[in-house]
Order: sequence, then structure tokens, then C-alpha cells
Amino acid sequence: MSNARRSAILLVGFQNDYFSPDGAMHAVIEENARQNNVLANTQRVLSAVMGGETPIINLPIHFSPGYEELGQPTGLLAAIRDAGAFSRDTKGGRTIPELLEYGDRIQHLTGKTSFNAFLGTDLEEHLRGAGVEHVIIMGVVTPICIDSTARAATERGFAVTIVSDASAGRNETEQDFYCESIFPLYAEVVDTETLLGHAADPQISR
Repeated sequence: MSNARRSAILLVGFQNDYFSPDGAMHAVIEENARQNNVLANTQRVLSAVMGGETPIINLPIHFSPGYEELGQPTGLLAAIRDAGAFSRDTKGGRTIPELLEYGDRIQHLTGKTSFNAFLGTDLEEHLRGAGVEHVIIMGVVTPICIDSTARAATERGFAVTIVSDASAGRNETEQDFYCESIFPLYAEVVDTETLLGHAADPQISR
């Protein structure tokens, strides 16, 4: 479509400490991720755009071994520190192998040490340099990193789509609440089938 806005896919939290059964924070999302088939749906979307030019950007969260970046954390960040999760250069902090299989088709931007993927990274500059106007967000955890990143994208003038069954909260009730009552206040919420129905070969466009 000639008037389509250029889209990019943002992948948040696809790391072993969340998705591996022995991950330090696996229990936080296990129930909802399984119910939503988050990884399988994410792979479906990625496979649909593999042959095109849609930017795919992975945004892992990493900390130094002493977690100096956190200062005096509370809530989930305190739990991450106490569990020793997402430490840089550890198995738990690494991107899950299912994403690494896509090779250099996925770009990896580091520097994220907070919930909002725009802080500490050059994500905004990267998107604007690629002419992106619309971001499609998938990953975990819904009320924290997904919400923070999506709001930040909206505040920076990007149109935002959140894929409801390719994201996960801590439980089904939380996931449904955000997808039905919070995200629609500032973003579009779709499931995988609906998103793929919008796909214009080879570029997902909105």
C-alpha cells in the first residue's frame, strides 16, 4: 500500500531467565506464557516477515554482576536483583535460542537496564533512521516492560500495536485486564491472526 506506515517489530524480554524452565524468573510468566503460546505466536509473526524488510529489533535487559545500575530497587527490579537474573554474559541473560535461529535478520540493541526499552538504548534513533512510524510490540512482562515501552513509543509519536497472544503478564487476569482496559487507551491491541491478516507481502503495514 502506497500510504502504509513503515512498521518495526520490537521484541522485549525474550531471554532465558524468563523462558527457560530453569530461568531465575521463569515462574513469573510461566502460566500466562503457556496459555498464550507467546513464543509460538511470536515465531509465526517473525516467519511471516522473514523475507521482507520489516525491521525486527530485540531489546534484552542486562545488568552488571553487582546490579549497580539499580541503586535501591523495589518491586520487580528488587526481585530480579535478589534472584541474580539477567546478569550480563550469563546463560540467564542471553537471548533465547529460538530467536537466535533467525540470525542477523534480528537486530539486537543493548543498553536496556529499566522497564522502558527506549531508556539506555538508541532505539528511538534507530527507528527514525529506518523511517519507522509504527511499532509492533511482543514479549514480557505485560504490565511492566510492555506497558512502559509502549507508552514511551506513543509519547514519542509512534503508532503502537500490542500483540495480545504474543505477550504475557504474570497471570491470565492481569493479561486480560491490560489488553482489554489499559492498552486500548493509547494503542491498538490485536491477536496474531489479526496481525497476520494485515500483512502486506513482504512488509507488515498499517
